[in-house]
Amino acid sequence: MAKTVFDYKAVLVSLPNLPGVYRMLDASGGVLYVGKAIDLKRRVSSYFQKNDQSPRIQLMVRQIADIETTVTRSEAEALILENNLIKALTPRYNILFRDDKSYPYLMLTGHAFPQMAYYRGDPKRPNQYFGPYPNGYAVRESIQILQKVFRLRTCEDAVFANRSRPCLLYQIKRCSGPCVDHVSKEDYARDVASAVAFLQGRQSELIDGLTQRMMAAAEAMEFEQAAELRDQIQALARVQEKQFVSSNSSQQDCDVVAAVQREGMLCVNLVMIRGGRHLGDKSFFPVSGEEGELADSLEAFLAQHYLGAPLPPAIIINGEISDTLRQHLERQAERKLAIASNPIGERRVWLEMAEKNAELAIMQRANSKATQNQRLTQLNEVLELEGAGRFECFDISHTMGEATVASCVIYDKGAMQPSEYRRYNIETAKPGDDYAAMREVLSRRYGKLATGEGKLPDAVFIDGGKGQVGVALEVFAEIGLNLPIVGIAKGEERKPGLETLILPYLDKSLQLRQDHPALHLIQTVRDEAHRFAITGHRARRAKARTASTLEEIPGVGAKRRQQLLMRFGGLRGVAAASMDDLAQVDGISRTLAEKIYNALH
Repeated sequence: MAKTVFDYKAVLVSLPNLPGVYRMLDASGGVLYVGKAIDLKRRVSSYFQKNDQSPRIQLMVRQIADIETTVTRSEAEALILENNLIKALTPRYNILFRDDKSYPYLMLTGHAFPQMAYYRGDPKRPNQYFGPYPNGYAVRESIQILQKVFRLRTCEDAVFANRSRPCLLYQIKRCSGPCVDHVSKEDYARDVASAVAFLQGRQSELIDGLTQRMMAAAEAMEFEQAAELRDQIQALARVQEKQFVSSNSSQQDCDVVAAVQREGMLCVNLVMIRGGRHLGDKSFFPVSGEEGELADSLEAFLAQHYLGAPLPPAIIINGEISDTLRQHLERQAERKLAIASNPIGERRVWLEMAEKNAELAIMQRANSKATQNQRLTQLNEVLELEGAGRFECFDISHTMGEATVASCVIYDKGAMQPSEYRRYNIETAKPGDDYAAMREVLSRRYGKLATGEGKLPDAVFIDGGKGQVGVALEVFAEIGLNLPIVGIAKGEERKPGLETLILPYLDKSLQLRQDHPALHLIQTVRDEAHRFAITGHRARRAKARTASTLEEIPGVGAKRRQQLLMRFGGLRGVAAASMDDLAQVDGISRTLAEKIYNALH
């Protein structure tokens, strides 16, 4: 039976020039796509008149057998209807993000001795709620922190009311034992207030208050209480060190949304910041429409995630959205809502962090077995090899010739094999002589493998150009090995995607397109060799140098040394602190914090 040709012109004639929603249907009545328009006639006509549609839309148009429309009173109303239909119908060609919307909170109950608990659902008075958190793990991590620092109870009220002796949490100092009156109501309330201050982002204020109480207790010779307060201060300082995000702005609650497209995949990363603390992030991949435009994907996520849901005071995004969506979200918030697409200062840092999270999520997905198999097949075709699956890659790292380290990483069985990685401290080569360093590492590595000690790779990657490849050829000739060597020469300005592959066994060089799966695999292995070499070099350099002490740093006198040591619990804690952590100490400017950090690293 011949396929009936869809007469789109007959449908277009009857469409009104009004706002509304349209649904593209296939021959079986299934919904292919749902869209909104301020002018239905003009928008739907564009699908059949434009010649520059994306491949995804072109494929959809070829399957259209009917079009249904619904007229609305405004574009904003069309936006809501479109979002509801997309969620209900899950059309194949819409960019759809699956999200259960049930985000957890940390709850402090309205009890005389409040319980700290994990909570999902609608907030209820008189309890206090903090969040939402991106996942349950983030809530439980915060609960563990507060247990260690403030010893708040986590037991249910029924258990609390019927205990005659303290539980194990009291014994391991994770609870102050309010159930058996081991802490007064006033002291417990003060601990709860401190926990609330921490959750609201007032860490510096909290630490200052605890420090004053510690000093007062020490002067009153209440040394046991002073020691407990000291432990709380150090625990809070350690928590601050782990926080990637810290905020000094008055507006400390916001969501950061970044859409990123890499390696043929699209990911949206959502970062939740509450009270200036980074509560965690969640990455979303579209379950359909993966080849959509980046701007379309960002707008689709914002609509599906926020329409009809609670909104934070601010949303930071890495692209532009339609005025219709922006205005509707602002009306929905029923208060001032800031949507920033080009942030500055600390918010720019947050957005860059979200973009990095999305890139990492794409990288993890790209490492899936199916993707790896495709890349491996493509790599074998490019290198003109057959069945090659094990590759070793070498890189050299040093600083002005100091503490030279060579790395060897292995890719096998469709994944990197960290347990087989090796580092080599270069001893014979002159400082800065990368060729001699490459000769030493290859001789040491393959001198043993050539005698049968270990498993030979199917090919060897060298992070370098013709000079390093020439050294590898000489070494292999000397030890009698005949392995394919692939040189990875950096492109112009060392930009990824512009690398030249040097293939001496084929007597040629080639440059793959930036999105080639084989190039992505090569880059993954090369970047891992680079990372492994750098971390080894830094460790060797740090071991060789004598660690600086605070006394040797200009501008750090006795008072500032005392403040630093007290805040971070000793020299080791100061050395582990970031520049941002150091700058939060009273009397330590950003410039001085940078001096201290550089002197200790």
